[in-house]
Amino acid sequence: MRIPEQKVEEILHSADIVDFVGQFVQLRKRGKNYVGLCPFHNEKTPSFTVNSEKQIYYCFGCQEGGNVFKFLMSYKKISYVEAIQEIAGDLGINIEYEENKFGVQSETEVLFDINEEAARFFSNNLLKSAEGERGRLYFDNRKIKINSIRSFGLGYAQTKRDALVNHLLEKKIDIEKAIELGLIGRTDKGVLYDRFSNRLIFPIFSPNGRVIAFAGRVFETSDNMAKYINSPESKIYFKGRILYGLSHSKDEIRKLNSALLVEGYMDLISLHQHGIKNVVAVSGTALTEDQVQLLSRYTKNVVLLFDADNAGIKASMRSIEILLKQDMNIKIVSLPAGEDPDSFVQKFGKDEFLNCIQRAVNFLEYQFSIYESSGKFADPVSSTEAIRELVKPIGLISDELKRSMLIKSLAEKFNLREKLLESETEKVLKNLARETGRVDKTVSKEEALQLIDKSVSEREKELKPLLKLEKEILQILLEGKSSILDYIFENIDVEDFYLIEHKKIFELVRTMNQSVDYFNVNSLLAKLNDETLQKYCIELSVDKYRISDKWDSNNVIENEKSAIKHAKDLVRKIKLIPIEQSIRDNFEQIKSVKDEKLQIELMRENSELNQEKKFIEQKYS
Repeated sequence: MRIPEQKVEEILHSADIVDFVGQFVQLRKRGKNYVGLCPFHNEKTPSFTVNSEKQIYYCFGCQEGGNVFKFLMSYKKISYVEAIQEIAGDLGINIEYEENKFGVQSETEVLFDINEEAARFFSNNLLKSAEGERGRLYFDNRKIKINSIRSFGLGYAQTKRDALVNHLLEKKIDIEKAIELGLIGRTDKGVLYDRFSNRLIFPIFSPNGRVIAFAGRVFETSDNMAKYINSPESKIYFKGRILYGLSHSKDEIRKLNSALLVEGYMDLISLHQHGIKNVVAVSGTALTEDQVQLLSRYTKNVVLLFDADNAGIKASMRSIEILLKQDMNIKIVSLPAGEDPDSFVQKFGKDEFLNCIQRAVNFLEYQFSIYESSGKFADPVSSTEAIRELVKPIGLISDELKRSMLIKSLAEKFNLREKLLESETEKVLKNLARETGRVDKTVSKEEALQLIDKSVSEREKELKPLLKLEKEILQILLEGKSSILDYIFENIDVEDFYLIEHKKIFELVRTMNQSVDYFNVNSLLAKLNDETLQKYCIELSVDKYRISDKWDSNNVIENEKSAIKHAKDLVRKIKLIPIEQSIRDNFEQIKSVKDEKLQIELMRENSELNQEKKFIEQKYS
């Protein structure tokens, strides 16, 4: 398979990297850039930057960077071609392949296709088959409407144990891959069978809406049959990293800057049906750090809506700790006994449900009410232990001011000294530091610059003046301003560069500038096959030494006029460096030679070199 280069360019220039990365990372505008927490390493302070003008991203923490294709490749662990295909699909751009696409289809794409075929099969069973009437009645009794059934791809697995097997065989689909996905099973005698049989089917979607797994629910619960069976983990499905419904809810979550976290599939679907769409579900697994990190890309504000039974309370308590560790802001809603989000919104409607959300309490108030109702404050001994339990989650909060306010609130509630509770909190912090190996350190501007310099190669740590100038010239070229490009290419040649990497980048930019109407670094990255060179171009394209917008920079170019002046200065310097080196070498030779004629010859050469130096200074002044 080969995608035409013109088509790659079309896709690249149609994709807005801010919009695309914003699907996976919560971004906020800072100056000309957008910043957020890096999805490629754990961090507390945002060092991940997206530049809208250059259409690139870069993390100052882990040095991961590139264009929109590279982001998707790194984030989803997929190939270059798969990244292009996925972005084209999102943009609605049709790709005409120069070779047969299906001949070399990637393994992950095959798995996605099998799941999508199975999802269509289950959906058709529910909506169109006579046997599916049973499923339609079930959803009708649960007040789930047809548009919700279609939107969430709900389906029905037939009672016949080889219905899907036969369908996949008829479609000539790789059965071994279907077994890998957990759709099909094989007995010890080699007989194939449907793993999902006589069950309602809930497809599980990735954040960008692809079917990655399935959950099958029985019609009636019984002791000898599991209520749900789920797809096993596979190359496209990692249970602890997925939140059910996120693909349907992410836009509303981002819009409202808040997410409701529920337990079940039906809770989520029912809320969506009532117009409450900023909701995701954990569904069949305890909340994980990966799930919270995923959610944090869309919002830092979470409202927990777990069942009010013992299991739901325990799940809430566990979730509070995990959420606080990821610096999330948490509130908890306690629904009336016996109610879950699905039953409550069906009985009382959207407005009353939203009133409940308005009455949500913070985690401290919630835990206090749970401990109080269970009698944990009945005597001084149990009260002491309960207070210690209340302090623990406060210690997980990294925001010192927020931590202080909660300690003050707790001290007032129990009429205790704040210092006493602060001491307990410090113990929690020390334990957490031991567990995570986290050491907080404040660094100065100079220390920060030193740390950043460690990200570049050993060769770059001891840059000579010439190499520094070469880098600055390339940085200006990568800005892509046509008047600057023209000036530099008129006055500098590839032979003026010393470093081979610099020569390659200069030559490639010059070639591209001659063949396109408008040069930009985004297109350059797409043409670079050398990953090391690609990364180096990204480092050159971002302002490495600008940790904060408040810091002064000696190299800020504010307008085109000053940019040309700066370019002239760099051209002058790069032209002068070899001349000045020759003058120094010549002077050393003059000092060392004894022969008078040779001395005169060297002095004449020295005069010519100085004249050449003067000419360059005047030309580029």
